[in-house]
Amino acid sequence: MQNKAPSLARRLFFSATAVSMIVLLAIGLVLSSLYRNAVERAFDRRINVYLRNIVAEIANNPRTPTIEPETLGEPLFFIPSSGWYWQITRLSEPPERKASRSSPEDGFPTLQSLKVPEIYGGLRQAYLSGPDGQRLRAVERFLDLGDDGKFLLMIAGDSFEIEDEVSDFNDALLLTLGFILFAFMAIVWFQIRYGLRPLKNVSQALSEIRSGQIDRLQGSFPKEVAPLAGEVNALLDTNREIVDRARTHVGNLAHAMKTPLSVLMNESGNLQGPAAEKIREQLVVMRDQMQRHLDRARIAARAAVVSTTVDVAPVIEMLVRTMEKIHRERGVIIGTKLNPETKFRGEQQDIEEMVGNLVDNACKWASSRVDIEMFVLSSPRAALPGSFRIQVDDDGPGLSPAEREEVHYRGRRLDESKPGTGLGLSIVLELAKLYGGTLQLGSSPLGGLRAELVLPAA
Repeated sequence: MQNKAPSLARRLFFSATAVSMIVLLAIGLVLSSLYRNAVERAFDRRINVYLRNIVAEIANNPRTPTIEPETLGEPLFFIPSSGWYWQITRLSEPPERKASRSSPEDGFPTLQSLKVPEIYGGLRQAYLSGPDGQRLRAVERFLDLGDDGKFLLMIAGDSFEIEDEVSDFNDALLLTLGFILFAFMAIVWFQIRYGLRPLKNVSQALSEIRSGQIDRLQGSFPKEVAPLAGEVNALLDTNREIVDRARTHVGNLAHAMKTPLSVLMNESGNLQGPAAEKIREQLVVMRDQMQRHLDRARIAARAAVVSTTVDVAPVIEMLVRTMEKIHRERGVIIGTKLNPETKFRGEQQDIEEMVGNLVDNACKWASSRVDIEMFVLSSPRAALPGSFRIQVDDDGPGLSPAEREEVHYRGRRLDESKPGTGLGLSIVLELAKLYGGTLQLGSSPLGGLRAELVLPAA
């Protein structure tokens, strides 16, 4: 089973979507990081305000600085485990520490002791773990007052404010980027469908050419597709020229050979003896072989070209009228059950030759009745999907399985009492094969032979 070909539209759509997702993801990460940095800087500026107040208080009273919540303008420094803390460490032996009322009894380790690198001017920034598992954003500053001492001043605030604000921003950013991605996917899909429409038009036109509705690509195409359309039209013209040339050669050869063979046949009729019989026998073989190869060349030339379409019902009705006239003396009744909408994807002379041979053979052998019925084969499990079957039954003597095999040999006649050359069914078989169809012989419910011809439908 042939694998389904990948869709160019889907390939373009998914590749553009994948690239867009990667770009938008990168943009989202960059924007989230920038926004987080901005929020942290704003938070640090707030902490620095408290630091400056503490610095001013210590500078005024370095020995016993008095820091109260009212001084810093933040009542949370007064509430235990509130998430906001300040701490002053005098670098002396031993170190002296003073902290806000909200701080735990053990206080906090200095950022200097934690080996946090300085940013500038003795300033350090880091995250610490506070009481009750709080995550604190801490800023520490080194203050040197000379003889009055050296201090490490630290302010720590609950980073929940940072995380909450960043989380709200990320949610809004994700929603916005998702909407942008959805809108971009819709735009890309529309552009792909619109941009590939000329190729779809070309495909549809080729299907119409194959079914015989048109004979070449027509209309205007974009400059990227126009060379393809031009090459296809040139190929179609070349095929028609080749087929026409082949038909001409076949016709010329037929006319050139028939006359000499006819002369030799006539002259051999005046001769007597074994040699004359042998000459006539070989002349018949030459005539049959020439006719066979001429028919094959003619059939192949017609089947190789892009086919036209033919309404099947009118062809069969015309053949029935003709056969009724030919076999009027024998009183053969021909019944039909046709589908007026069925079309044959091929040339009219071919369908006439195939059905004509089958109906003529049935009328020759029928006692009194021939039935012709048509079926449309739409099942995907049919031997030739998108096809139809013509079924011809007669009430004649029929054929045994061995005799049905003999019929397939070209020129083989099972009964010399009937007129003909024995080429009819073999021609039908060869024509059907060239169109991708089949011919099956079996037993008819009428008692005679049933011929089932399957051909491609348009």
